[in-house]
Amino acid sequence: MLQKKFNKKNIILASASPRRHELFKELGVNFSIKVKEVEETYNVELKEDEITNYLCKLKADAFTNEILENDIIITADTIVWHNNKALEKPKNAEDAIIMLKELSGKKHKVFSSFCVKTYKSEHIISDVTIVSFKELSQKEIEYYVENYQPFDKAGAYGIQEWIGLIGVTLIEGSYFNVMGLPVHKLYEELLKL
Repeated sequence: MLQKKFNKKNIILASASPRRHELFKELGVNFSIKVKEVEETYNVELKEDEITNYLCKLKADAFTNEILENDIIITADTIVWHNNKALEKPKNAEDAIIMLKELSGKKHKVFSSFCVKTYKSEHIISDVTIVSFKELSQKEIEYYVENYQPFDKAGAYGIQEWIGLIGVTLIEGSYFNVMGLPVHKLYEELLKL
């Protein structure tokens, strides 16, 4: 459906995430991947989707001087929000284990934002999903971290992986938002272009 609409456009997904690549393919549009190195730092005063909104705009701004009339740049960012703080990507196995222990037996929020930037406009959209985990045992946490190495994932887990299969008891909101891209909202935004 979108393919016809954008057959004369150059859609660029500015994300290194394999999950986002897969989700984007399912939308049925041709796109290329181009990632710019951006230092993902933000003011500690920012909370929840203020963080993801800021970071996806930062990533989109890296393209400002080279965006052409036919280009549509899409950037995204995801964080896990728990106990009034952002859980980002773990630095190592020890960090991942600490994060998963923190999430065990509790609810947390996952915020994802994306930016759609064209030559003339820029729109930032966010979404939130509430995820509940069962009480995870130390063995389950260690097994997951050792076998799945979730070091490129916010909150140290991928919902589509083993830990999601055995540990997630309830999702309130979009599953794909937890994977890193609220595809339903991106689709609606692309239809508006």
